[in-house]
Order: sequence, then C-alpha cells, then structure tokens
Amino acid sequence: MAKFEPNHPDFTSYGLSCVRWDPSPMRRPDHHNEIQLNMLVRGRVTYLIGAHRVKVKPGHLTAFWAAIPHQIIDYEPDTEYYVATLPLAWFLQCELPDLLVQPLVRGEVVSEPQAGRADFDTALFRQWEGDLRPGDKTVREIVFLEMKTRLRRLALALETQQSSLVLRGQAKLQVSGLNKVEQMVCFIAQSYMDPIKVTDIGRKVGLHPNSAMRLFKRVFGTTLIDHLTHHRIFHAKRLLTTTDQKIVDVAFSSGFSSISRFNEAFRRACGCTPRAYRLDHERDDEV
Repeated sequence: MAKFEPNHPDFTSYGLSCVRWDPSPMRRPDHHNEIQLNMLVRGRVTYLIGAHRVKVKPGHLTAFWAAIPHQIIDYEPDTEYYVATLPLAWFLQCELPDLLVQPLVRGEVVSEPQAGRADFDTALFRQWEGDLRPGDKTVREIVFLEMKTRLRRLALALETQQSSLVLRGQAKLQVSGLNKVEQMVCFIAQSYMDPIKVTDIGRKVGLHPNSAMRLFKRVFGTTLIDHLTHHRIFHAKRLLTTTDQKIVDVAFSSGFSSISRFNEAFRRACGCTPRAYRLDHERDDEV
C-alpha cells in the first residue's frame, strides 16, 4: 500500500495512477495538478482541503482538484481505500458536463449522492491498480477511457440529485471563482498545446507577465515556464508511447514552437532524446 511521503516534491505530477492508499496523518498539505478520485471501501478518512474539513463517505466516489492543498488529518484504523489520479489536462479534454467540471475547477469536492455501486467501484479501482502497475500503453489507454466513463456516470448521478452535488466541507476559493494562481494553472492545463507564452498567461488573468511569474513562483516554487513545459513534455511522452506520430508532429502537437526547442526541453526533462525514449518504451512492451 502507498502512503504520503513528506519529502515528496511539492506539485510533482502523479500522472495517470491508481493505488491502494495507507492513510496516515500528513504533516503538510500536498497539491498536484490532477483530478483525484477517492473510493473508500471501509473505515473513515477526513481531509483538510483548503481550510475546510471533508469526510469521505464509504462507497461514494469522491473527486476533487488536487491543486487545492489537501492533507489527511484523521482516519480510522483498518481503513481501506483507493486513490486514483487523472491529469487535469486529460480531464478537461474529456468534455464532461459542466455540472461536474465547473465545481471541480472552482475547488469544490464532489461526491456521488448514492453508494449503490460500491462493490462495482471497489472492483474497478482494484482492476485499475493492477492494470497501471506494469505500464502497458494499451492497457493505460483502456484505464483512461474507463475513468472517463466512470466520471460520466458521476455527472449523471449529479444531474438526478443536484441537491447533493457538493460535500458541505468544500474548499472555498474567491467568490469571483478561481484565484489568480489557480486561473493560471487551469489556463495552462487547457491551452498548453497551443503556442502560448507568459504574456498570454498574464493577460488571461489580468496580471503583468512579471507579476504573474513572481506570484506563481511564490505559490508553487516553480516557474511558469517550467510548469508549462512540464505539461508539454508529459503530453509528448504520452504521444511517443501511444501513437506512431512523427517526432516533429509530436513536438508541434505538444505546443512546442520548434523541433529544436522540443528536443532540448525533452532531453533536459527526461535525460534522453524523444527517439530514444520511444525506442526504450517499445522494448519495454516487448519484454
């Protein structure tokens, strides 16, 4: 079982993942740019999300945007639950109903109104845990599609019981919606495949580029450029391992303005060329 590591670098991506989680008090909040799905099989887990306590109900699929600082502050012994993460960019590209998307990107915690599918969900999360461990690209694509379908079921449940849409212990952001930093994170997640620059990001949130960069660095401890590049590299790695696109097409599809910039950024992030990365993963699939 996995547990939170206090030395885990802040805002490090978990990617597409699913693990059986061993709850323990977290000495500090975690935050990462994925939609987090929790399935509590039995027991009790209480999070502090933002400044509010959120109790996860057994058998109820619960989702929140993990860019909101969150930490476990209480749990019951012998608790069993699963945590799955879906990159925000992939989540937004699923084109799910606004009834689900808007509350999540506003920082609210969304929970399934009824727990009637608890056995099905437990089996599904266990399946995802096993499927994602080997890293087979075809199986990963299947898990992604299954997560998308499960989220559509969650949206449908919210439509039929709209009054139960959000757990009352939601993380409240500014009344006007997302604060400036979270607006930047969301804009990048939605637009990183386009040739956007820091000036575009600052303009989107009404800040001078220098102010936007300073604010982002202060909150997340990384630069806007590095965060934007992280999204593009993550997307490129997915294309390299799941498609036969030419590397130059992967570069432009991932938002890079030139093949030279792509190669430089990829080598810096991954320690190898895009071509070598693809070949290594093709060999892994053959083993």
